[in-house]
Amino acid sequence: MNGKQFIRGRGCVWCLRLLEPLSEGQFHRYFVVCLVLLIAATGLKRSALGQGIPKGARDAAEQMLQAIASDIRKQYYDPALHGLDWEARVADTKKNIEKSSSYDIALAKIAEAIDGLNDSHTFMLPPVRNFRYSYGWKYAMVGDRCFVTRVRPGSDAEAKGLHPGDQVVSIDGYSPERASLWKAQYLFTSLRPQQELRVDVVDPGGVKRHLALAAKVRPMPRVSAFEELANAIRGEESDSYYGRARSVSYGADLLIVRVPEFAFAVDAVQGIMDKAREHKALILDLRDNPGGSEETLKFMVGGLFDHEVKIADRITRSNRKPLVAKPLHHVFGGKLVVLVNSSSSSAAELLARVVQLEKRGAIVGDHSAGAVMESKYHDYELLGVGVRYGAMITEADLIMTDGKSLEHVGVIPDEAMTPTAADLAAGRDPVLAHAAETLGVKLSADAAGKLFPYEWAPE
Repeated sequence: MNGKQFIRGRGCVWCLRLLEPLSEGQFHRYFVVCLVLLIAATGLKRSALGQGIPKGARDAAEQMLQAIASDIRKQYYDPALHGLDWEARVADTKKNIEKSSSYDIALAKIAEAIDGLNDSHTFMLPPVRNFRYSYGWKYAMVGDRCFVTRVRPGSDAEAKGLHPGDQVVSIDGYSPERASLWKAQYLFTSLRPQQELRVDVVDPGGVKRHLALAAKVRPMPRVSAFEELANAIRGEESDSYYGRARSVSYGADLLIVRVPEFAFAVDAVQGIMDKAREHKALILDLRDNPGGSEETLKFMVGGLFDHEVKIADRITRSNRKPLVAKPLHHVFGGKLVVLVNSSSSSAAELLARVVQLEKRGAIVGDHSAGAVMESKYHDYELLGVGVRYGAMITEADLIMTDGKSLEHVGVIPDEAMTPTAADLAAGRDPVLAHAAETLGVKLSADAAGKLFPYEWAPE
């Protein structure tokens, strides 16, 4: 099963989006279920370092490489593959797999080969493991520095004294940088999860600490098909809950809407705009929004303009077609501010840039991720063992009406503003408070930080 278009950043590469006829939550769980049930029956286990990769694991890795490489060769939006000598790269990767000391290293070599395309939306989704790793903390770039943004209550990270506002200096020897932070997240979450991460941090007072933070590791047991179906239904309900838009109203003056991802149907978007029309101004908070559905993007843009708007041109191997948003039945015509940060990516960046180019409103916050392409999911199965894996392959570049792509560029806010380490530590949100003030509503940074409490999904 291959999916339709999705415009979603790489920051959440372990989540699949826009797959029909199943919803995103349903398909993600279906995909995970198949892998979990099947991988336990295979010989794809880690080998000890130094012992060399077992033949079965090596053959599996080589099969994955060839299947994904073939589809990239045939399906990637740029037939020249950015000038990369793809055949030589694949041949070198095959040799590297043969020399790999473990299955994990072999998978990393495949990911490294694909990374040569330097494309935010083309990457491998390896077979799911029979253990789930939860690190219990989140981190992101704020300006040019990496900070802890969330710590899960009851986690080992909390017990070891990790706090929001701690600057992350290194993670297992990796020094976080804006352009490559996703690589660490991809490595530790998808390719090679670790039972423990060694982290160097500096707290807001300047005190340096070295912490060994244990992940919570949970086995993924085999269950019956009926139990998996029930789990998938419960999982989709959970996804809908945590992905919902939340809003706060300040009389008739201002509506603040936090949009965690673009995964809404037109009726839901129309509901947001109908509510916004009761107010003079709207703040769309797209911070940490990784993007999502192309359809939701068009609905959201259509709710902000009373005329047809071209979002971008989709450039594929064969043609160039406009991506157009048509106005909804009722649109919001008041003042608009859009908030973005370093984790706002893909469809969220497109909306922000359209608002900017059309001079519809102001963009406030941090420089966005610069991960803006359109890709399709490709599903594969290892012959003989039935284990499934996948790859996202970019099928279109998106060129804005100014003739430029946002890939590796991002959206530069009209007004750059980020929280300080002390703000993160105290749970303050000066960016939202400032945006509200520009629209005539007085809101303290402390109060703004409490408007939308972070909700941790169950582990």
